[in-house]
Amino acid sequence: MLLEEIIKPDSVLCNAHARSKKHCLEIMSELLVRSSPGISSEDIFEGLIERERLGCTSLEHGVAFPHCRVDGLRTNVAALIKLSVAVDFDAPDDEAVDIVFGLMVPAEMNESHQANICSIADLLGDSELRRKMREANSSNELYDSLIDASVSTVIINLKELQGS
Repeated sequence: MLLEEIIKPDSVLCNAHARSKKHCLEIMSELLVRSSPGISSEDIFEGLIERERLGCTSLEHGVAFPHCRVDGLRTNVAALIKLSVAVDFDAPDDEAVDIVFGLMVPAEMNESHQANICSIADLLGDSELRRKMREANSSNELYDSLIDASVSTVIINLKELQGS
């Protein structure tokens, strides 16, 4: 998976102000539809809320990964928010969330879409990446820290496959 294929710089927001988990999901839904003009942010917001009702999407350590399935979508689409003040996300570790990675996936998911979800969750579990994202002072820095970590992970995985 090449992360830069599913997340674009204009879908990243650094130091956003969210009053609550719900407000954060509203902001996320607006970011997610920027590269998908035929999809309404209201529909995405409802999808994100529905997914949260199934279970908290917090990955712990102050990171959440809200996602939803979307009819008519062909590829995964992502967005990223770093909050200026962490919000309660009902996380299992009771830690407030300040990094939120959102994802829209096609309603008819295939193995590739599912693999992207697993890869992103693994990437967000990296403590060094979380540190770099929290140090970012602009949306561009936040985007670059995510993409750099993704590229490094791909290189490491390739070396492991080659036995180096």
